[in-house]
Amino acid sequence: MRRTLTFLGAMCLGVILSAQTGIMNTRPANNTEGKILTMEETILSRELAPEDLRCRWIDNGHLAIYKEGKWQKYDIADGSLEKFVSSKSRPFAFCRNKDLYLMGRDSVAVPVAVSEDSNISYGQAVSRNEFGISGGIFMSPDSSKVAFYKKDESLVSSFPLLDITTRTGSLKEIKYPMAGMDSERIWLGIYDLTDKNTVYLDVNDFGDDRYLTNIAWSPDGSRILVQVLDRSQKHMKLNVYDSADGSFIKTILTEDSDRYVEPLDPVYFIKGQQDMFVYRTASRDGYRNLYLCDYDGNIRRLTSTDADVAYVANDGRYVYYTSAEVSPVENHLFRIEIKGLKKGVDKAVAGKPQRLTQAPGWHNISMNNDCSAYVDSYSSLTVPRVIDLCKADGKAIRNLLTAPDPTLDYAFTEISIGTVKSADGQYDNYYRLIKPKDFDPSKKYPVILYVYGGPHSQMVQNTFLAQLRRWEMYMAQRGYLVYVQDNRGTRNRGLAFEQAIHGQCGQAEMADQMEGIKMLMSLPYVDKDRIGVHGWSYGGFMTISLITNHPDIFKVAVAGGPVIDWKWYEVMYGERYMDHPDTNPEGYAKTSLINKAKDLKGKLLICQGAIDPVVVWEHSLSFIRECIKNNVQVDYFPYPCAEHNVMGKDRVHLHDKISMYFEDYL
Repeated sequence: MRRTLTFLGAMCLGVILSAQTGIMNTRPANNTEGKILTMEETILSRELAPEDLRCRWIDNGHLAIYKEGKWQKYDIADGSLEKFVSSKSRPFAFCRNKDLYLMGRDSVAVPVAVSEDSNISYGQAVSRNEFGISGGIFMSPDSSKVAFYKKDESLVSSFPLLDITTRTGSLKEIKYPMAGMDSERIWLGIYDLTDKNTVYLDVNDFGDDRYLTNIAWSPDGSRILVQVLDRSQKHMKLNVYDSADGSFIKTILTEDSDRYVEPLDPVYFIKGQQDMFVYRTASRDGYRNLYLCDYDGNIRRLTSTDADVAYVANDGRYVYYTSAEVSPVENHLFRIEIKGLKKGVDKAVAGKPQRLTQAPGWHNISMNNDCSAYVDSYSSLTVPRVIDLCKADGKAIRNLLTAPDPTLDYAFTEISIGTVKSADGQYDNYYRLIKPKDFDPSKKYPVILYVYGGPHSQMVQNTFLAQLRRWEMYMAQRGYLVYVQDNRGTRNRGLAFEQAIHGQCGQAEMADQMEGIKMLMSLPYVDKDRIGVHGWSYGGFMTISLITNHPDIFKVAVAGGPVIDWKWYEVMYGERYMDHPDTNPEGYAKTSLINKAKDLKGKLLICQGAIDPVVVWEHSLSFIRECIKNNVQVDYFPYPCAEHNVMGKDRVHLHDKISMYFEDYL
């Protein structure tokens, strides 16, 4: 479907509330005589994706917009388009293998750090991309220096992956730090483009076995701020260092928890200020809120809401942020004015928050550098995609795109968003329910629970089709009720909600999912004897947990790439949520699915990428071995050349396999 620019007004659809049914919003069925999804278009085709528009800010007055197969320069003042030519006038750094290079203005690549040991790399992401880490290169504001990670994996154990494409088969060794074992060692270097010299930060906190996260430069580039986290992830220091020689200057603030501290964001300096910045944390007031801070450790809360928020931008007067305070399944833009900054953090005054986005749904915001305008891209359950260009005060400049519904020619069935109480009775957990094609409430239907349930996930949002994965609709069109629910441990609901799983992953999550199943079983059109469950990765762990802990409820299960025992998972993630195996042996034993293999009663299919570097093969093979020991029958299907996320034609085959398994046994 071709992308086009339209200048139509955005439609805002109200939320329908029904206290009697618990349904927050319902998308009615489409044309019941429309086309039925095939597996190929379910997995491979992009034709059913909502029509979108790719755009990014070039400068305060211009966007780069991808239209009709090419990038064009868009003038926000008059809406005119012209050819866009990108130029890289500033130096930039890049990685080649394990080495770090700098490309100067003369387009000549200069080596900054060259690895002489296969265990050492420069400029790459570290800590397996946890703690908000997405890269390993950090250019200073004036491009005169570049900071970079140095990673040493000498102590990390290797795990062999089997490559069957060679004549006799061969092994590829990957470094995989399992919970309780030796981990990587990391440092932060700073290269000065002028004197061609490199220094490393003098980090003395928590020894060598610690994490360095969320790197931030001061506006003038003289200092660099780093969040230093200990191996247990219970103690964090926000430190500032001198970028000229790497020396330690001071600790600005600390965070401590008896469960875990989870830094996810760098600090964001207030424009026009050299020593005042915005800091986001959940550890102080129970929700991820924004705080105004300075180098002296003075700190005060900016966003006083019992909801998670995320920083967007600031112009020195207003701080812009998105928030879940309207609803946990919606994302809206707010701004808050700060006065009296010259008087310091203690005397600065934060104004009343102003909500800028009004249409129901999930708003993704991209703001220009001076915060004079932003692009608002949003959708809701019944709105495929609207992209508006807006002024900083929320007033619309013009509509860039209003996408048509790409499912109109298809027999998409009814989708509802609703809530069910958590097992502890303290929270409303959100779900989506997809009804079968030609739904008849007088009939009984089988149920498929699609589950993930792990940290940082949110499966249900008020976005187009409520975050629907097309396979869910594929199965609904073939006569199944498909149910997806978030549980305690997932994101966007505050610290207590997230940390309910600590030390016993899977327990609170299962209890919450079972509340959803109980609700479904109370419905007259649900066949209580035909309930299945499917999930991948953490969802695979949840799938096997549910069918082995509740064999009287779940008849069929398909688990993909499942975590089986947390001692085989990576240090950074595993030790955060489960602690070190030596300090929490009871938790590791209770959550291990090895101990549950003997309890399997229903039909279980496990699918696994044989060269999975995320949830390594040791997990599922160990479970299979335990089933054999206990004479428990289980089905198993490996994908020999697939990694953690099975892709391409393999993925079509995988979903055919999953679908047929439910067809055969449910």
